[in-house]
Amino acid sequence: MAFDSTKNGHSFLIFLVLELRSQERAASIGTFEHLLQSPLLSREMLRRHARHGVRRVALAAARRHYVAPVRETRFLMNEVYDFPSHYAKLTESGGPNAEPELVDMIIDEMAKFSEQTVYPLNEVGDKEGCTWVSEEELKTPTGYKEAYDEYTQGGWQGLTYPEEWGGQGLPDSMGIVAAEMASSACFSWVMFPGLSKGCINTVLAHASPELQAEWLPPLVSGEYTGTMCLTEPQCGSDLGQVSTKAVPNGDGTYSISGTKIFISCGNHDMTSNIVHCVLARLPDAPPGTRGISLFLVPKYHDDKFNGAKIGRIEEKMGCHGSPTCEINFDDAQGWLIGTENRGLNHMFTFINTSRVGTAVQGLAASENALQNSVWYARERLSMRALTGTQNPAGPADPIIAHPDVRRMLLTMKAIASGGRSMIFECAMLADHLKEAEATGDIAEAARIDDRLGFLTPILKGFLTERGIEAANLGIQVYGGHGYITSNKQEQVLRDVRIASVWEGTTGIQGLDLLGRKVLQKKGMPAVKHCLALLADCNRIFFSSAADMALRRRALTLAGHAVEWQYLTAKALVGAAMRTPDVAGIAATDYLLYGGYVGMAHHHLRMEESALKGLAAMKEEGVSTATTGDDSDDVRAAFYNSKRDVTQFYFDAVLPRTRGLKRTMFTPVDSVMSLNERYFHFD
Repeated sequence: MAFDSTKNGHSFLIFLVLELRSQERAASIGTFEHLLQSPLLSREMLRRHARHGVRRVALAAARRHYVAPVRETRFLMNEVYDFPSHYAKLTESGGPNAEPELVDMIIDEMAKFSEQTVYPLNEVGDKEGCTWVSEEELKTPTGYKEAYDEYTQGGWQGLTYPEEWGGQGLPDSMGIVAAEMASSACFSWVMFPGLSKGCINTVLAHASPELQAEWLPPLVSGEYTGTMCLTEPQCGSDLGQVSTKAVPNGDGTYSISGTKIFISCGNHDMTSNIVHCVLARLPDAPPGTRGISLFLVPKYHDDKFNGAKIGRIEEKMGCHGSPTCEINFDDAQGWLIGTENRGLNHMFTFINTSRVGTAVQGLAASENALQNSVWYARERLSMRALTGTQNPAGPADPIIAHPDVRRMLLTMKAIASGGRSMIFECAMLADHLKEAEATGDIAEAARIDDRLGFLTPILKGFLTERGIEAANLGIQVYGGHGYITSNKQEQVLRDVRIASVWEGTTGIQGLDLLGRKVLQKKGMPAVKHCLALLADCNRIFFSSAADMALRRRALTLAGHAVEWQYLTAKALVGAAMRTPDVAGIAATDYLLYGGYVGMAHHHLRMEESALKGLAAMKEEGVSTATTGDDSDDVRAAFYNSKRDVTQFYFDAVLPRTRGLKRTMFTPVDSVMSLNERYFHFD
């Protein structure tokens, strides 16, 4: 490939090749020519940055490319959770299809697809955004449709859906594993197929056989996409105020009229049709949430536009590649999903799918912030290390030598690896739930559903808040350069900031957890969870792989499990005293407390598995020293890094629970006594 002659042009090429060769997984990035052809390194960018230092551009091109965390994924699946044994137990829900060789292939292929096809869309989508063309048509960013076509042709959308509807029949957890990689590569693009999964799950769970037969095959294949239409101008989380109308047409269909706002991926040019799941009210329906029904409303019906008019797309802080639409339903034809006036209950199938997807967004932001920061911290030279010169050949030491930078990097790494484990655990529970339902074990299905109901608000609320924290820390590692768009770190924060808002704010998640899942059930879900934590701490303490450090951390976690039960009891006392504001004040802190303790448990389990891995290496006669770059050294270094990160988490992150314990029960008067008129006097 020819280059324009510029100063330093040849040295730039040589340097870029050397940097690429130094990467452990350079092959996954693609060929040198592919990289130069990608939007990441256009000719215009080369010319522009040649004037400002070719080294910075070379590093950006070589090191900023997203690399799927394949080693982390396989460690969790094979060594922490033993997915092969897990799948072997799913005899009625896709387990036999998940052969180890196929699982490995799926991981490798999704990593390749995410790195080479999806990741280049991240910057493109952010810069171009979506374009409103007419009430019927929107244009997505360059490359989005082509990537989606590649995705559907590869069968990815139907990966975990029943074969009778055109899917591949694999366990649900495989979809979560694949979604994490693509989400980290470009979350705005992933929203299109991701929301469709919520639509598919809702139709599968609640629609009539006739609706399923008509709409599931094109949804599962990816020929159509789906959306959720809840929010209206006058109501967000308070869906009791929904006013969209559904009038029976007398032929089994309904005429849907009303305005929905904030509809993600509400229109686009990537598929031939879009299926909207719409909350609306029938005539004479009861007031509030008891009078909401759910309807399937397509963009097109009988090859005609169906009155789902796009009023506008919102200008937003981030996620520019996904259109956030105002949809004006004007006598659009729809069909009832499920039972009249049970629409909100049915829609929770979609909502819970999206909550897990949003938790994945928090994880994706953590992984992106970390990957974007590590290369910079290794290369950026500034001041000398406090312990003495680390880079005598240079004018200063890499900033990764400074304690505060290491603190930020370790926090991001702890959030990413701990969050991934939390999501994988819930994915396994979802597999078990489907298996129990398939085998008719109603009691077991109810037990798992209750456990997922307890964990889901923690997963969504905690991981999105921590994803935002990681994105902020990523900017801080860069210093002033983190605020500059071309360095891409600030986009991570802009894109993830919505995660703690949509599908219910963190405060709403906290109220769901403490109010509905804990207090309404007399604290039993929390008690059961804490008893299970104590049992696992006991198992880890007496594990043959445990050393003294792991045992100390197991005791620390056990203390938190006991304390969590005490805090639950304290909240129950407040509820019994008929002071509901106690729960309102405590809810968010209670959720975050549970998140920190839960993540500590996951780090403990990963450390235990890493110790077992190191022990196995010793039994094989393989050195666990890390003095080089061969495969055994990398393996040992990986295991040892799990110990180091767990130690950091217990020493520097878990202690945040001390403050939460105190603020959780801030006196009601401290929060509620100030007159609302006195919050501002101008």
